[in-house]
Amino acid sequence: MKILLSAYACEPGRGTELGVGWNTAWEIAKYHQVWVLTRPDDGRETIEAELKRNPNPNLHFVYFTLPIWGSGWRWGSIAFLIHYYLWQVQAYFVARRLHQEIGFDVAHHVTFVRHSTPSFLSLLPVPFIWGPVGGGESAPDPFWKDFSFRNKVYETLRSAARWFGERDPFARMTARRSAVVRVTTQDTAIRVEQMGAKQVEVFPEASLTKEEIVYLMKFASSQTSEIRFISMGRLLHWKGFHLGLRAFAQAGLSDAEYWVLGDGPERQRLEALVEELGIARQVTFWNRLPRDQALQKLGSCTALVHPSLHDSGGWVCLEAMTAARPVICLNLGGPAIQVTDETGIKVDADDPEQAVQGLAAAMVRLANDPDLRADMGRAGQLRVKEFYNWESRGQQISQLYEDVIKRSSQRL
Repeated sequence: MKILLSAYACEPGRGTELGVGWNTAWEIAKYHQVWVLTRPDDGRETIEAELKRNPNPNLHFVYFTLPIWGSGWRWGSIAFLIHYYLWQVQAYFVARRLHQEIGFDVAHHVTFVRHSTPSFLSLLPVPFIWGPVGGGESAPDPFWKDFSFRNKVYETLRSAARWFGERDPFARMTARRSAVVRVTTQDTAIRVEQMGAKQVEVFPEASLTKEEIVYLMKFASSQTSEIRFISMGRLLHWKGFHLGLRAFAQAGLSDAEYWVLGDGPERQRLEALVEELGIARQVTFWNRLPRDQALQKLGSCTALVHPSLHDSGGWVCLEAMTAARPVICLNLGGPAIQVTDETGIKVDADDPEQAVQGLAAAMVRLANDPDLRADMGRAGQLRVKEFYNWESRGQQISQLYEDVIKRSSQRL
């Protein structure tokens, strides 16, 4: 088939949205002819270098950016969102011209993974697939009391932007015209259904490549006798690292360590919290490290603590599972789908005090039960290999295309 992908973010060798764009295109091109609409700003050189090393005649990239305001996305978060919206408008005109030349069978919006901004590719006269898209997750109201004034403003503006986006007539048009909408979490599913989508499937966007899985699995045998918990990511208020540190203090594991890996605006507040809790001797803050070094740190720890309050998807959870490390997370968002009772411990998030108690109990349980840690580690590896690798993800998406075209032809 001839497939048109819209991937605003797309670059090989990267995680998050950039990796979603690239890996989706790469895997689909094993089965079909693929044309990818993307920007030249960040990834073009990397993409072309990768295609030179590993040619793929089925994969074609179409680069474009706004003719007047091409680099406007660099001017701050508001300018970034405006640029993204306008790029989606331009993408339609580029896609319409391409469709007249090529005749696509399916159009598919891949990145950004954002449900409150439209994709005008839905106007093309071919079946349209939207997603996975996310962003419908919110920090539960009781947790706002731990946020600073600035962070409360951030959450309020985020909710307001989402509310207006969901009422954008073009976003609603995108939802209604989609043959299938794939969403990262049940929270987003509810919102997209309210926007008019008829067929919605929960389908996480995060996956790992075969090379990443092989690399991470080598840490499985490097189990340490020391009890050491780790949290990784940008130090943002909604990542919930303050909950993990409070839980660690409450757990009372005097011989254990807690590593915080990353940097961000919450660094000083977290360091002050550690002093206040009296656990400074046991806690180490690492700066943001190169990926290899970060994964080595993960591989020398007992378990990952990921108490995020509104993650659409958590790559670090998959990385920990592949390295045979149990995951402790809140029963919220994408991590709650990735992590099962066999691969980690999910803690309910009714309010901060209850969540901290649950996280602390999970830490104590894993610290005192090496057999449980080993069982969860093996189960985590199996889950990633079966469900969260890009090769199987490509097969699943290819099957989706066939199903969508079959249903479309039956309606004609």
